[in-house]
Amino acid sequence: MVTIYDVPADALIEEVAGRLEDRIEQPDWMAFAKSGQTRELPPQQDDFWYVRGASLLRKVAMNGPVGVDRLSTEYGGLKRGSNRYSVSGAHSDAGSKNIIRTLLQQLEEEGLVETAKGEGRRITAEGTSFLDNAASDVLSDLDRPELERYA
Repeated sequence: MVTIYDVPADALIEEVAGRLEDRIEQPDWMAFAKSGQTRELPPQQDDFWYVRGASLLRKVAMNGPVGVDRLSTEYGGLKRGSNRYSVSGAHSDAGSKNIIRTLLQQLEEEGLVETAKGEGRRITAEGTSFLDNAASDVLSDLDRPELERYA
């Protein structure tokens, strides 16, 4: 059986994002929201919401149970000083918790993720099956001889 660990992350996220377009809905405010304090503009990709949802689902499956705070640090970046010409050193800053929380709530409504009391969110059996089916399809589309042993 093929799992999420057997295929490249970028190919899996792209496949899952395509499948999530039918299941979750991008909110209207996303056209104006930045993906973190370290960003100057909102995301320019048309499918950003679905790609981030697929990435979140994969991270919850691999690291779960995991909370919004820990996920926001993974999607963060380097923030410079008070302006871009500052000589002060850069420090890390978290990503948008609102985007992460809203996506996790949508994934929870779809039955792919569930809340673990006091621990964060973890993947459900349906979510694992969803990801494994996508991983199986990704593996069959790959032309990599070193991965043929999993097919």
